[in-house]
Amino acid sequence: MSIPKPRSMPTGFRNILRPNDSTSLWNCTLSPGWTQEESDILRDALIYYGIGNWKDIIEHGCLPDKTNAQMNLQLQRMLGQQSTAEFQNLHIDPYEIGKINSQKQGPNIRRKNGFIINTGGKLSREDIKRKIQENKENYELPEEVWSKIVLPNREVVIKNKVQEAINERRERLNKLEDDLDSVLKAIVNRRRELRGMIPLKDSDMKSLVNRSSQNVNSEENKENEGQNENDNKPITEKIENTEPSVISTNDTEQTGNININSNNNVEPPKKKKNCKTKKKQ
Repeated sequence: MSIPKPRSMPTGFRNILRPNDSTSLWNCTLSPGWTQEESDILRDALIYYGIGNWKDIIEHGCLPDKTNAQMNLQLQRMLGQQSTAEFQNLHIDPYEIGKINSQKQGPNIRRKNGFIINTGGKLSREDIKRKIQENKENYELPEEVWSKIVLPNREVVIKNKVQEAINERRERLNKLEDDLDSVLKAIVNRRRELRGMIPLKDSDMKSLVNRSSQNVNSEENKENEGQNENDNKPITEKIENTEPSVISTNDTEQTGNININSNNNVEPPKKKKNCKTKKKQ
């Protein structure tokens, strides 16, 4: 079932659809958060395109899973302050501004969740332009520096994300296979104990699980190497082959119509001959 696009506010006059609304902000999906790699890519993109140029960053595709609202919030975390207007279009390193803001103290500095929040009245356009010019003179990087930044394209980012997801699931699968192998070995030793035999050590027992990693390697080397026949056997057959046969006092035990010999091999019941004779005509 598809999750509907959230609205800007749950109720009220702002209950409208907006293109920059993120589903994760309204608990419609689990928020993936920001990895260090994604933060570094956003940092380079902000330096290359300028602070607040979300349209250019989105069109480039270096952060395909992020909306402009999510990137703006992450920018505030990098800067360490709520207002970003005074850095609009500037090619600055947001981490450098964050270091400066983290050391600011005083009665006029108010913070919320580590951010320096706005206090006082709203800045006029002239004040914003004046601050932009000051920050440009103090913090903007030269063009020969930011113009050499190379951002990953959309295809590379998606390919890396898919590979990371595959590796993560492969690790989880390997752990499940290890747990299953331990359980199967415990079953083998329990059967041996019930039959009065000495349990085997884990080092003396081969793996009873057909490993997925072995399957991948066997597919790649199938043309050059022979395939291990034991890997294709069912798990129950591997367990039976791991246990040595128990020699019975009788060469043959018979249970019902099924014969069990000393090797624990089950023999199908023999068909009885039809003793009826045809009637003479």
